[in-house]
Amino acid sequence: MPVSPCIGICMLDPATRECRGCHRTTAEIAAWYRASAAEKRELLARLERRLSTARESDTSR
Repeated sequence: MPVSPCIGICMLDPATRECRGCHRTTAEIAAWYRASAAEKRELLARLERRLSTARESDTSR
């Protein structure tokens, strides 16, 4: 079973509506505990893509 991406820094960014710690939306956070293992793996993959995109945006400034 995939492990939660929560790192204990639970603060929503008002601009993105994502947690500043794990980068999940409130809907993704709420859905985590009832999600299947496959759904959790898909969410983790989406988070990786989201973080990669955010890093690319930061370095292009």
